[in-house]
Amino acid sequence: MRILITGGAGFIGSHLCERYLDAGHEVVVMDNLSTGSMDNIAHLVGHERFSFIKHNVTHYIYVAGPVDMILHLASLPSPVDYLNFPIQTLKVGALGTHNTLGLAMAKGARYLLASTSEVYGDPLVHPQSEDYWGNVNPIGPRGVYDESKRFAEALTMAYHRYHGVDTRIARIFNTYGPRMRADDGRVVPNFICQALRGEPLTVYDEGERTRSFCYVDDLVEGIIRLMATDVDGPVNLGNPQEMTILEFAHTVVDVTGTQSEITFVRPKDERTRDDPQVRCPDITKAQTTLNWTPNVALQEGLRQTAAYFKQHLEL
Repeated sequence: MRILITGGAGFIGSHLCERYLDAGHEVVVMDNLSTGSMDNIAHLVGHERFSFIKHNVTHYIYVAGPVDMILHLASLPSPVDYLNFPIQTLKVGALGTHNTLGLAMAKGARYLLASTSEVYGDPLVHPQSEDYWGNVNPIGPRGVYDESKRFAEALTMAYHRYHGVDTRIARIFNTYGPRMRADDGRVVPNFICQALRGEPLTVYDEGERTRSFCYVDDLVEGIIRLMATDVDGPVNLGNPQEMTILEFAHTVVDVTGTQSEITFVRPKDERTRDDPQVRCPDITKAQTTLNWTPNVALQEGLRQTAAYFKQHLEL
């Protein structure tokens, strides 16, 4: 098959490129490199079945020749990005999704939207299953990201119902692994880089908020299985092993073998306003329809991720 991956130079997208190339498919990456990096796909450049198009998906999209599948991962998913570029975040969720769905309709391609657990907002239902509608503040600082994905899901289902586009929606929970950006503001690179530098790990408030962490290889396997099935509605993809941020900080300290202490800070900006107090996926649907369950233990995944940062940051 010929597969278009928007955001393919990003963290998750670059891993998907590798998997599909290894499976014998042709991969076309479209990325404007605003948050992605050519470093993530440099080893793929020159591959006979790989090509790269530098393009902003919020503008009209043209791809010559047939396209069998489109995976729309282009996004500004980290707090640093969507707080600094709120309008661009909304545009990639709205216009980018519209343009890629239009291309899917024109090419007769199967389509996947990479959505997010943030559509659940600060949830009043725990753990979160796909039939929960969420608790999102549309006018808060995080709303630009949350609502961009909620709109993208609505638009994807509209194209499915009205135009008959063959769609998939993956609701991705906290994912980590090699090729994350060290400066993206998320807790995994923050803690690992602090630990490797021997700095204190900074935990917001008392560290009582909970998260669940899925290794990128497990997530990619889930996405590939989802694309191979006929499930058109949203599917949670994440690891149901829930822990507090404080517990996670201690795990990072143990895995990295650092002497770093843990300090508690009060955030001075809006980064944690409307921040979910809990986050844990109900993956029953993925288990029953995809036969998918994450397999990589947190400690092993963190070792792989720390090794990546240690190599690339020369720590």
